[in-house]
Amino acid sequence: MSKRNSGGSPPKAKRKAPDTGNKNEDISNMLSQLSDYEKNVTNNVFKAKAYKKAAHAVAGLDYKISSGKEATRVPGIGKKIGEKIDEFLATGKLKKIERIENDEISTAISLLTRVNGIGPVAARAMVEKGVRSLDDLRKTKDTLTHAQQIGLKYFHEFEERIPRPEIDQYKELCTKALTKYDDSIQLKICGSYRRGKESSFDVDILICHPGFVSSMKNPPKNMLSDLVNFLLSEGLLTDTLSLGNVKFMGVGRVPEGKARRVDIRIVPHDRYWCGVLYFTGSDVFNQEMRAHAQAKGFTLNEYSIRPIGTLGSPGEPLEVSCEEDIFDYLELTYQEPNTRTKLSVT
Repeated sequence: MSKRNSGGSPPKAKRKAPDTGNKNEDISNMLSQLSDYEKNVTNNVFKAKAYKKAAHAVAGLDYKISSGKEATRVPGIGKKIGEKIDEFLATGKLKKIERIENDEISTAISLLTRVNGIGPVAARAMVEKGVRSLDDLRKTKDTLTHAQQIGLKYFHEFEERIPRPEIDQYKELCTKALTKYDDSIQLKICGSYRRGKESSFDVDILICHPGFVSSMKNPPKNMLSDLVNFLLSEGLLTDTLSLGNVKFMGVGRVPEGKARRVDIRIVPHDRYWCGVLYFTGSDVFNQEMRAHAQAKGFTLNEYSIRPIGTLGSPGEPLEVSCEEDIFDYLELTYQEPNTRTKLSVT
């Protein structure tokens, strides 16, 4: 069967693969592709999570895996995944992925789910109606949601990684704009950018303001929407995908630059640094940090760090004025963001 898309080449793994720069990028990308297939095509949530967990696990290693048996020593990787890693290392490919890429229906669903706003259920329904490519999708543009139309419009730009210098420029422009708008706002670009990666798939912005604290259920009315409207007027944001009380998802760009996915999240002022820690990542680091916190008698999440009482219930949130405070509470040496592939316990 033929495999059609807008460029005529087989779809690559969905763009939310683990960060590049890891020593096992080829293996983690292979596992991510399997995860996307199980999630989007077969709807096997269990397998999808298993492959995703394995992909993140190998991406966080500081050494190159040489065999499937070696891989099974890594938490989250079992015998069957180890066998697939052996096959991949021996041949440079995987028969299962070749079968997936030679199946027109699977290929079409995988392609459509890479369009922002199109999930597995919607993708399958579109395929059943004859949509097989981006060109086919453009012919049905009037039936798409606003978010899907934006995803289709900027499909190729959203697929590209964003070079770090471009995010540096965007950060500088946003910082200047927010200083003009309200100099009480704190801003951090988190995710892979804060971990020092040379490129990212999107721009994750975390902000706080003294006018929004944890005792409030929600930020003051229009706090985020007014800020978004200002950034739209400044040209730093161009399109809105969704906008709620605490999170904006949309599109931004530097002057004369490409369209990029931008998320902005507002957190309570007194919960800012727990949020910064969490949204910086990596996923493996966060999981290990939470497990270590529990072992030390605390609960830790994106909102707070709390001591666990004698009855097993969390107490009041501890005061946190910087990330270092969290490490101190947990008796850990502070780790710079660019070392957070995994937790270092000394």
